[in-house]
Amino acid sequence: MTATESTDVLVIGSGFGGAIAAYHLAAGGARVKVFERGPWLKADDFEHDFKLGASYTRVFDFVIGDGMSVLGGNCVGGGSVVYFATMPRAPRFVFERHGSIGRRMWPAAISRDALEPWYDRVAEALPVTQQTWDRVPYAGGLFAAACHHAGRTANPAPSAIDVDMCTNCNWMMAGCRFDAKRSLLLNYLPAALAHGAEIRPLHEVQHLARNDDGSYRVHYRVVDEEDYRILHGEGTIDAKIVVIAAGAGATPVILQRSEPHLGRMPHAVGRYFSGNGERLNTAVFDEDRVREVLKLSRPDGRAYEAYQIGRGPTVASWDRLDGALPEFERYSLEQLYFPPALGTILAQVPDASPSWFGRGKKEMLRRWQSWLTIFTMSEDDNEGVFGPPPETGNAHRFSQQMLGHGPLRYRPTANTRRGWSLADADVKDILERDGLSRVMPWTNDLVGAYTVHPLASCRIGDDPATSALDDRHELRGHPGIFVTDGSAVPGALTVNPASTIAALAERAMPGIVRAAQDRGVAVTYGAPSPDGETAGRRAVAHLRS
Repeated sequence: MTATESTDVLVIGSGFGGAIAAYHLAAGGARVKVFERGPWLKADDFEHDFKLGASYTRVFDFVIGDGMSVLGGNCVGGGSVVYFATMPRAPRFVFERHGSIGRRMWPAAISRDALEPWYDRVAEALPVTQQTWDRVPYAGGLFAAACHHAGRTANPAPSAIDVDMCTNCNWMMAGCRFDAKRSLLLNYLPAALAHGAEIRPLHEVQHLARNDDGSYRVHYRVVDEEDYRILHGEGTIDAKIVVIAAGAGATPVILQRSEPHLGRMPHAVGRYFSGNGERLNTAVFDEDRVREVLKLSRPDGRAYEAYQIGRGPTVASWDRLDGALPEFERYSLEQLYFPPALGTILAQVPDASPSWFGRGKKEMLRRWQSWLTIFTMSEDDNEGVFGPPPETGNAHRFSQQMLGHGPLRYRPTANTRRGWSLADADVKDILERDGLSRVMPWTNDLVGAYTVHPLASCRIGDDPATSALDDRHELRGHPGIFVTDGSAVPGALTVNPASTIAALAERAMPGIVRAAQDRGVAVTYGAPSPDGETAGRRAVAHLRS
């Protein structure tokens, strides 16, 4: 076994929580290493196909749990490489939510107003811009027209996309080969590298242990670059500060597996998991009714038939984001493009039995260009719980890449189901009006509920009984360990969470720097946000060289 290395700060994970920490700590003068369990792909590596071994299966982690499946990023840049770059800020009422604990979930120190300057920093760094109606693709325009016809509002969403560079190829979920999507590969990560941070892909952390001097020893394995079930060498590295940002489906697993070495974990580690209340409906549009009722047509004369043209979500309906409404009855509806892979399996046929395969499903698939997928983000009940961790990684992998079975157990409560039911009814009211389409929710029969925005499995809060972290993101009872990914978010946000995860990570940085200073690290805080416009273009040249 090789000798143990050392560094000032080890960052586990390179998504929003990890990349932001790596940048600020490296820019402040600390020695920083970043371990990422997935590969490091560049723009030219992102492929437009679904073959096993292509970028699509290499950069995703799809973990099937008991009642909940989680789809997340598995690569340098984490979820930012595979997200749709929709970046709204959480509504004000979110920060006042009680959920089922009967009191405010969020720490008293954090409100929408308190988080606003940190949102601003993220918007500057990526950058985030407001999309305009003249740049909205066909699917977004169809959803907006249907909302207007039903007396509902719809709005273009803010996004981290350079629309001048975007080709509307709709492959952005598999990584953007045109660098139009402002992933972390174009801002925080290259800025961290420029300040001396080191990024190591295919390094999977297994557990942490405490050294006699109060620092931490991190144990890791090296993942095979083609078959993620194969682990090669192992090693250890000592760090004075550890920032865990492995994602809400992996961070609690690492901490649970560390308990025999670190001592007792807070009760909330691996509990209160939220799937952001997410749910999907697929509508199959009647092209003639689109032309007759909505008066829409494309330049070539077709009414729609453009499901695959665009760039993910561009239009959302936020009518139900009203703080005066009862909790668990607030949600947003977002037009979404989900590539015809998993979507073809889980999309349901209206009025058919069985509804997810057979002759009716074959006919539905034949009309796939007339689909519109609507994504619900609602208030769930934080009902997910992680069971005993697997021996390695965050799941028992049963496929060369992408697929595994994890320890998450999820049983949706009546509160969660009420939100889903109300949202489903709204989707049908909007899209089936006057015979425009037929709508069915995706099935939960195969993989349970599902989320692409896992949250809250190691959440911040003021109450030690219901939160794993204090309001500075430090793990209770384990000084020097911080969590800055989506697992720190207290609960569902009713909108896409990337902007909020990033803003919370930015907010945590001054406190993490102070903790590092207290542990003898020569580091300061005060680096400006990386310039996403210019740093990103420098990064492209650097990463391709």
